[in-house]
Amino acid sequence: MALNYIWIAFFLIGFVVALIRLIFFGDTEIFSQVMQGAFSDAKNGFEISLGLTGVLSLWLGFMKIGEKGGVIDLLAKLIAPFFRKIFPEIPQDHPVYGTIMLNIAANMLGLDNAATPMGLKAMNEMQEFNKQKDTASNAQIMFLVLNTSGLTLIPTTIMVYRAQAGAADPTDVFLPILFATFFSTIIGFLTVAIIQKINIFCKTILLYLGSLTAIVLGLLFYLKSLPGEELSIISNVIGNVILFSIIISFIVAGLIKKINVFDSFIEGAKDGFGVAIKIIPNLIAILVAIGIFRTVGGLDLITDGLAWCFEKVGMNTDFVPSLPTAFMKPLSGSGARGMMIDAMNTYGADSFVGKLSCIFQGSTDTTFYVLAVYFGSVGIRKTRHAVTCGLIADFAGIIAAIVIAYILL
Repeated sequence: MALNYIWIAFFLIGFVVALIRLIFFGDTEIFSQVMQGAFSDAKNGFEISLGLTGVLSLWLGFMKIGEKGGVIDLLAKLIAPFFRKIFPEIPQDHPVYGTIMLNIAANMLGLDNAATPMGLKAMNEMQEFNKQKDTASNAQIMFLVLNTSGLTLIPTTIMVYRAQAGAADPTDVFLPILFATFFSTIIGFLTVAIIQKINIFCKTILLYLGSLTAIVLGLLFYLKSLPGEELSIISNVIGNVILFSIIISFIVAGLIKKINVFDSFIEGAKDGFGVAIKIIPNLIAILVAIGIFRTVGGLDLITDGLAWCFEKVGMNTDFVPSLPTAFMKPLSGSGARGMMIDAMNTYGADSFVGKLSCIFQGSTDTTFYVLAVYFGSVGIRKTRHAVTCGLIADFAGIIAAIVIAYILL
C-alpha cells in the first residue's frame, strides 16, 4: 500500500511541477522531456529485466546444484540459530536459510550480480509459507531491509569508478563506506526488530552480531594496512575467489551426492526466465515514476531547499552538492551512479564532494528498486512497514556518511 501511494505521488508531483514550469517559467519543452524520459525509462526497465534473465538463469542453476548437493542445507544449519531468532516465521532448518546467507555474503562482497538471483530465490521460498500472498510477511520484510541497508565490506565497483575518474587513491573511500554501510545495516535491523518485537538482547543474537562485528573489524584492519594499489587488487581477488569457490563447492557436493549436475543446473536455470518475466511490470512502473520526478527537477528543489535551511542555521554546507547522489540512491542505482560520476567530474574525484558522493553510493542499496524487484517477483502489493524501515536505514546511512566524511576526509 505504501508503494502505491509513493508511486502516485511521484506522478502527481511531477505533473504539478511541470505545469508550474510551463505556466510561470515558459518552459515549453518540459512536458516533452517528461514523456521522452518516461518512454526511455520504460525501455530501460525492460532491458534491465532482460539483462537479469541470463544472470538469474546462471545463478539459479548453480543454486539448484547446491540445493541437491546438500550445501544449502549445511549453510542453513550453521546460521539457523541466529535466523530462527530474527525469522521466527520460517520453519526450522529450512533450506531458505542457506539461500539468505549466500545472498547476504554476496552483498557484503559487492557482488551484485550474484546477490540478486539468490535474493529472488530466497524471496520465492519465503513466499511458500506466507499465508497472505499479496502482503509482505515479517520474514520477507526483515530480509528486504537487510538487503536495502546494503552492508558492503568491499566496494570494488566504486573503487573502479574512482580510478577511472583519476583519483589519486581510488581506495580512500573504502573505510568510510564500510563504517557508513555497517551503521545503516545495524539501524535497519534494529528498526525492523523493534517493530516486529524481536528480542535483540537474547544470547544468540548478541553472539552472532558480536562475531560479525569482530570479522568486519578484523578484515577492516587487515585491508587498511595494505598499500593503496594492493588494497584494490586484493579486495577484488578476495571477492571473486570466494564466489568461484562457492560454485566449485556446489559442483563437488553434487558429484559426492552422485546427482546429475548438468541436469540440475538446467532445471534451476529454467526458473530464471519465469522470475525475470514477473519482474518486468513492477520495474517499469517504479523506474518511470522515478524518472518523471527526476526530470521535472524534484531532487534539485529538495537540495536547494536543504542548502538554504542549513545556511540559515549556520551549518557547514560543503556536503550539500553531493546530496543528489544520496537522494537518488534509494530510487535508482543507475541514477545515483550517474550523479556520483557527475560529482567527481564536476568537483574532482579527490574533492570532498566527489568522495562523499562515492560514500553515499556505497552506504545503502536502491530501496525502491530492490522492493519492486523482490516483492514484484512474488506478487506482493502490500508492503506494510518495509518501505518505512528501508528508508530509515537509508537515512541512517546518509547521516553516518556525512559525519564519517567530516571526520576521516
